Amino acid sequence: MLDIISAIILGAVQGISEFLPISSSGHLVIIPHLLGVETGLAFDTILHIGTLVAIFTFFWNDIINLIKGFIISLINITEGKDKFIEGLRKVPEERFAWLIIIATIPTGIMGLLFKDAIETIFRGTIFVGIFLIITGIILYYSERHSSGNITEKDMSFKQAIIIGICQGFAVLPGISRSGSTIASGLCLGLNREYAARYSFLLSLPSVIGAGLIQVKDIATIDASFTVLIAGFISSVIFGYLSIKLLMKMIEGWSLDVFAYYCWIVGALTTILSIIFI
Repeated sequence: MLDIISAIILGAVQGISEFLPISSSGHLVIIPHLLGVETGLAFDTILHIGTLVAIFTFFWNDIINLIKGFIISLINITEGKDKFIEGLRKVPEERFAWLIIIATIPTGIMGLLFKDAIETIFRGTIFVGIFLIITGIILYYSERHSSGNITEKDMSFKQAIIIGICQGFAVLPGISRSGSTIASGLCLGLNREYAARYSFLLSLPSVIGAGLIQVKDIATIDASFTVLIAGFISSVIFGYLSIKLLMKMIEGWSLDVFAYYCWIVGALTTILSIIFI
């Protein structure tokens, strides 16, 4: 059964690893194992809601603009196809909203088709270790193949679909969602700041969708209200700080530091999993 300290630690782990490109799903397999506690999907949902609050807090203005852009584009549809297409071409907020929607479609399809099968096949920590190593390779590669200044003004819907597919692979425990989307964005020529901002905002539909699916399980949590609140607040605080850190780092720092981290943690997890099988 969870206690307050474990809940705070897990909330911090979720908040940090959800936004830094080091895989929250992988860490939420490893850390509970080290703490000797079981969380379950319901408690994980509480932590994900916390990181959702962190995103809304940090990107509030962007989210309001996205909503406005989406509503205006829907109004444009009623006025004719040409009006709608013109808005997508000339109004960044309208285009950005649809870039998020288009990228979410392949992610959602992949999640619905493969999530249950993957959770059954790749449940062990050894797979988390292997996929963390792969995440490190992805980050390392992207730093050496990123050269562009594309933003929402000139990003194509084809690029959005590719990034959405890459995000879909994050259903594998140890494959970082933010890492795969930021890395694929950089390789496609996105501006570094925009790649990170797009990655974070792209997570909103996925996190909201997962939360709605799992919210029914919250009532089954075997933990006190105080423990739940502790985990939730911890994930909000550390999630917000992680977003702020990465947005500052993305411009002047290399993602290699996260690649090295993933390699070290991945290698240790794989080796220890083999030893203690």
